[in-house]
Amino acid sequence: MIALEVKNLCKSFGDLKAVDNASFEVPEGSIFGLLGRNGAGKTTTIRMMMNIYPPDSGEVIFKGINSGTEFNSKVGYLPEERGLYKKMKVMETLLFFAEIKGKSGRKTAKKAKEYLERFDLADRINSKIEDLSKGNQQKVQFISTVLHDPEILILDELFSGLDPINTNLLKEIILEFKARGRVILFSTHIMDFAEKMCDHIAIIDRGVIKLNGSMSDIKAKYSHNNIILNYEGDISFVKDQPFVEKISDYGQTVGIKISHEKYSQELLRMLMDRNVKVKKFDANDISLEEIFIDLVGDEENTEVAHV
Repeated sequence: MIALEVKNLCKSFGDLKAVDNASFEVPEGSIFGLLGRNGAGKTTTIRMMMNIYPPDSGEVIFKGINSGTEFNSKVGYLPEERGLYKKMKVMETLLFFAEIKGKSGRKTAKKAKEYLERFDLADRINSKIEDLSKGNQQKVQFISTVLHDPEILILDELFSGLDPINTNLLKEIILEFKARGRVILFSTHIMDFAEKMCDHIAIIDRGVIKLNGSMSDIKAKYSHNNIILNYEGDISFVKDQPFVEKISDYGQTVGIKISHEKYSQELLRMLMDRNVKVKKFDANDISLEEIFIDLVGDEENTEVAHV
């Protein structure tokens, strides 16, 4: 069932078309990634969804409710530009933001303490925000985003600046929300996070949605005749093979596009014959990063793909 619909959103700032007819759907109980380079239109799209920027045209609908006050009350929104009241203490900050969303009382305070314990912040409950590290401030802001148990999470560049341990903790909490049927939408330019977490994605570039669909369908479409190779040794000979159409080099891992799937086993034999240590050889597989670069790396590419 589709829970969130973004329909034909447009926004211009003077002569700049920041978002141009953006549309996508987010099913109930799923994680959706809005992906793009810095300045691609991700934040502008999200701000229109939150009614911070009124769209020039288009609409946002969540379970039949158009964006506005009632919609916002159901959302936990973490903006790209973090903002907390520096002089307030940690607990009073959390309870303040919860009350804005209609949650208060002992149950809310108890839940706030539980979140602080999970984030290893229980000993900072009475600390002022300004006395926390930037990372701890970000954790407090995330707790304030989820404390009122929203039906939808909208998270703009959520993982920016977090260490791996806290990143994993945020992932755990997001997956808990997903398991309870909530909708999670986050924007990022980090493809690895998106590939591991998202059920559905949209790639936006220069304000235009270039790709939109389920992760499984997108990978199935773009992985055809593509090989992911992790190796040790010299593979310089590969680029000279007539059946090799493209190589995407990431160091010890490469993506290799071949002209026909029949050549995958021939390529593997060639690697073995040249004593290349093959650690991973996945035929008909492709990374989201390769797809992303193919779509937005070519400025002339304006085709929109729906999968």
